[in-house]
Amino acid sequence: MNAYALNRLARLGLAITAAALLTACGDGKQKPAEGAEHGAAAAADYERGPHRGRMLRDGDFAVEMTIFEDGVDPEFHVYAYRKDKPIDPRQVQLTVELGRLGGAVDRFAFAPQSDYLRGNGVVTEPHSFDVKVRAVEGGRTHQWAYPSYEGRTTISAEAAQAGGVKSERAGPVLLAELVDMAGRVEITPEGEGDVRAWYPGRIMAMTGQLGQQVRKGQVLARVESSQSLQTYAIPAPIGGVIVQKNANVGDVASDQALFVIADPTKLHAEFFVYPRDAERVRVGQKVEVRSLSGETRIVAPVEAVLPTADMASQTLMAHVHLPPSAAATFRPGMGVEGSFQVATQQAPLAVRTKALQRFRDFTVVFAKVGNTYEVRMLELGRRTPEWTEVLGGLEPGTEYVTDGAFLIRADIDKSGASHDH
Repeated sequence: MNAYALNRLARLGLAITAAALLTACGDGKQKPAEGAEHGAAAAADYERGPHRGRMLRDGDFAVEMTIFEDGVDPEFHVYAYRKDKPIDPRQVQLTVELGRLGGAVDRFAFAPQSDYLRGNGVVTEPHSFDVKVRAVEGGRTHQWAYPSYEGRTTISAEAAQAGGVKSERAGPVLLAELVDMAGRVEITPEGEGDVRAWYPGRIMAMTGQLGQQVRKGQVLARVESSQSLQTYAIPAPIGGVIVQKNANVGDVASDQALFVIADPTKLHAEFFVYPRDAERVRVGQKVEVRSLSGETRIVAPVEAVLPTADMASQTLMAHVHLPPSAAATFRPGMGVEGSFQVATQQAPLAVRTKALQRFRDFTVVFAKVGNTYEVRMLELGRRTPEWTEVLGGLEPGTEYVTDGAFLIRADIDKSGASHDH
């Protein structure tokens, strides 16, 4: 037997096996494909009809299940056949139940239209459910049941914990209205001190060095007074680091600072407030201060808004206090970005922004029911770095994945949970 004949025989054997599986059970029910808990059955696991839908057979009667979504909201179009020949849809009474993850059930009645039966409602996303179909024709009742999953996977609690998966329930939150501004980090006025001679005279000794860490009261220089010819010591007015040295031994000390000391733990961020935002920025408002790379973030309050505007840019200056711990990553002169929380508004339903993922053409979160996870396609509203308002696609109180969502997405992609009708 040649290779062509062998291939044809193999294909025929597969077709016979598939038909036997579809018609195996006297009640006409379709059995879930093996591994269905990890995603939708692949197209090869069931017979497709002339409209590329799923064929359900019981004896010589069959229906073809399709979800039509070309230019309209998704809706069921179901075609009926006897002995593989189309029959008048008016001869069939059809109902469909969709069992959703979590227990909700969507029910559809059907009416004849043209050459098919049209469902009386929208098949909402995700198209992931356990399907029950009941058809009555010629005095006979036919029933089928099968899983049709997409964007769904099951992961054990132990595996989820090991992968860092965390979840919480969606609900109302206060959304912050944010205004973004650019700024820089500077030493606060009280964090900088000048070391000056008390009386004019010749500098006899200087013990301070540029970059040296000094403590408050430490002697940094000795000066011989021009009037009394007595030598006196000049101590550091604050503790910190010597950032400027402006004189040497033998120079005559007058009004110029001999040293400038800066305390690197006394920092604030100076932000340039444009006139359009000036009336909205207030002392005490919270600000997220970020390094330009975005790697370092600190939430701190506005400590002052200076009343004078810059002549050239017409901007005001807002000072945001930074805690001493900020000195570990922020340095004077560094550029920063800030998000000013100028107002708050109640959002009836919101999810954490970090939980959002992409699935097909949708922005989604992954709902969690037991050890099963499934996509929820969202209609979104206002967004902040922490929270995003949800306008549709998620029920209040739904438990959803906040951390490790990318692992859920990877498992769904691996399992092949496709959008397939």
